[in-house]
Amino acid sequence: MNTPVQNPIGQSVRRREDARFLTGRGQYTDDIVLPRQSYAFFLRSPYAHAQIAAIDTAAAAAAEGVLAVFSGEHFRAVGGLPCGWLINSLDGMPMKEPKHPILADGKVRYVGETVALVVAETYAQAKAAAALIEVDYQDLAPVVETAKAQAAASAVHAEAPDNVCYTWGCGDKASTDAAMAKATHVTRLAFRNNRLIPNAIEPRAANASYNAADESYTLYTTSQNPHVARLLMCAFVLGIPEHKLRVVAPDVGGGFGSKIFLYAEETALTWASKQVGRPIKWTADRSEAFLSDAHGRDHATVAELGLDAQGKFLALRVHTTANLGAYLSTFASSVPTILYATLLAGQYSTPAIYAEVTGVFTNTAPVDAYRGAGRPEATYVVERLVETAAKELGMDPAELRRRNFIRSFPYATPVGLTYDVGDYEATLDAVQELADVQGFAARRAASEAKGLKRGLGYSTYIEACGLAPSNIAGALGARAGLFEAGEVRVHPTGKVTVFTGSHSHGQGHETTFAQVVAAKLGIPIEDVDIQHGDTAKVLFGMGTYGSRSLSVGGTAIVKAVDKVIAKGKKIAAHLLEAADTDIEFEQGVFKVAGTDRSVPFAAVSLTAYVPHNYPLDKLEPGLNENAFYDPTNFTYPAGSYVCEVEVDPATGQVRVDRFSAVDDFGNIVNPMIVEGQVQGGIAQGIGQALLEHGIYDPDSGQLLTGSYMDYAMPRADDLPNFQIRTAKGTPCSHNPLGVKGCGEAGAIGSPPAVINAICDALGLKDIAMPATPHTVWQAIQAAR
Repeated sequence: MNTPVQNPIGQSVRRREDARFLTGRGQYTDDIVLPRQSYAFFLRSPYAHAQIAAIDTAAAAAAEGVLAVFSGEHFRAVGGLPCGWLINSLDGMPMKEPKHPILADGKVRYVGETVALVVAETYAQAKAAAALIEVDYQDLAPVVETAKAQAAASAVHAEAPDNVCYTWGCGDKASTDAAMAKATHVTRLAFRNNRLIPNAIEPRAANASYNAADESYTLYTTSQNPHVARLLMCAFVLGIPEHKLRVVAPDVGGGFGSKIFLYAEETALTWASKQVGRPIKWTADRSEAFLSDAHGRDHATVAELGLDAQGKFLALRVHTTANLGAYLSTFASSVPTILYATLLAGQYSTPAIYAEVTGVFTNTAPVDAYRGAGRPEATYVVERLVETAAKELGMDPAELRRRNFIRSFPYATPVGLTYDVGDYEATLDAVQELADVQGFAARRAASEAKGLKRGLGYSTYIEACGLAPSNIAGALGARAGLFEAGEVRVHPTGKVTVFTGSHSHGQGHETTFAQVVAAKLGIPIEDVDIQHGDTAKVLFGMGTYGSRSLSVGGTAIVKAVDKVIAKGKKIAAHLLEAADTDIEFEQGVFKVAGTDRSVPFAAVSLTAYVPHNYPLDKLEPGLNENAFYDPTNFTYPAGSYVCEVEVDPATGQVRVDRFSAVDDFGNIVNPMIVEGQVQGGIAQGIGQALLEHGIYDPDSGQLLTGSYMDYAMPRADDLPNFQIRTAKGTPCSHNPLGVKGCGEAGAIGSPPAVINAICDALGLKDIAMPATPHTVWQAIQAAR
């Protein structure tokens, strides 16, 4: 008798990964030590902008334990680090795309740029030898400030004398200008979206080795997408045949976007491993990470919202200057364009929108995708404008939002996206109840009695996840596909190994993917093993970013499972002497419809591998299927957030007292994991709103926030107990799981909610992020 397995979909199954992570049994890149292991140290530029007149490496090369020293001249024959997205300017000209060298050659363009690579028997020897390298720098004036880059006296690259990489537009300028001219009221804000420095628990690391016997390479690295790293490194930089490079991303301790990109360090180590004939290992220390990891955000924006006399939105006009840093990182060009401006409709039926984005080079670390990647910046623009407009019109902010919500789906926005489903009023109603908005007046009075100011701020967000489809993205400049791959390998005993092109770096894929497969096959979760992160094992996949794992990677797995079931029905039909069209599959059992004749899944899998009674004339042995999935559209998670803050006007100290979030993620596979993702995102968003800011000195280009002494990360005592709820949800219409993606939502919706609450508490029109006590205190004094 086959006992039915409970459907695990929708269950808060505890993460199977946590057993090894919490007991110190994970295997990270730095844990890997290879035979004849050597170690690397990168000498980095102390200057933001300088010519390199000469480099003397003789003393370093002669130092104890040193195996080799390399500088920019050794890499002249290889390509530069590529950018994966071509953006064309409004005049049709392609973006400026200066070479991004592996090691600086002739010029350095930001503090922390790699100048030389020392390889030695030990890390200490490599570091000591690097101190012996003499570099003759001829200092140049740096370009630092985002808003002033175009007017700077010097150029970061000769190819862009005005420091402009591109000027790009989205939407209809003429109709937007016309609608704006007719507006009864226009709300205007000029603000910045502050630069953030990713701080994953595990810093970037790499360990590269070369095998002379078969002329192959193996690279262990902290990557969110090992196949993409292999492709870019082989095809565009080093010229290694792709089948000769294996890239392995083992356990990865957090990414948040910063480990998507191809960096100089792992590329240099892969090349150098052949030169020295030894494996070479490098692990960044935290100071290196601050200087060299790709940063996030850093926009300067002027935005206007036009409304009629009834508060209906007529037009939105936005101009953003986006800091790209010194070089174009892997996806840098697409973040402030395709991933930003196309989300400026938000949840609203604004009929005319135009956005213009100027991407600029500066003498700062490259800027690329960071949790949310363009969507937090877009939501901040929209939600700060809407909240401000409500206050200027004397309207309730929630009512103004309701008056302008999109209510009919599918909905084609003026900026190129088509939302398939949604119910924005439902999430707003739910969050108002969860946040006890009706009780706010009493809480405000209680705060006033203590000499404190209390404010309430809303934010309603929408994001686009699972970037797709490939053909549309390609037409918009993408230089890669956006599909995902999955392989389902059923073993003779009915146990299953799943290989996914997605990559887990904290999201819980080993649990949620197993839940999906177990539910489809009607087998225990314990019978499903998930493998990822190794190009030698897994079909070519695009990795994990943009909250795509379950909606795209999970769907590829489902398609492969469907093929397994389809073949299983043919095998079962043979065993049961029935037509395969009469075979049903449910709860792990193949049965003949309308009868009690059945055969369990494990018996079918055993038959596939022991084909003594098998239709060999019709079917191959085995039960192993794979699938690729290229979505037809994005998924569109959406939600409503309410933040309450208390502000001490004497000190400017802000305390987030209450934070409530209601999200529509479509169907939910594991509610516990979803809640964890949202909590983490909100924590990061509050960090941006109140604490985090990557600051460069405008005169020297030195990073002033290069450690935790100066770059403030949110701690537990900075955060309240979040009230989080997932709405009943509107399932995605175009993937079989009906899922939408949840990994970035909290970081997208929370910053404007926090700033809106502070502005409400203090009666201010705007306050800059991060709203540190000093910034808030100054704003209070200026308003008096």
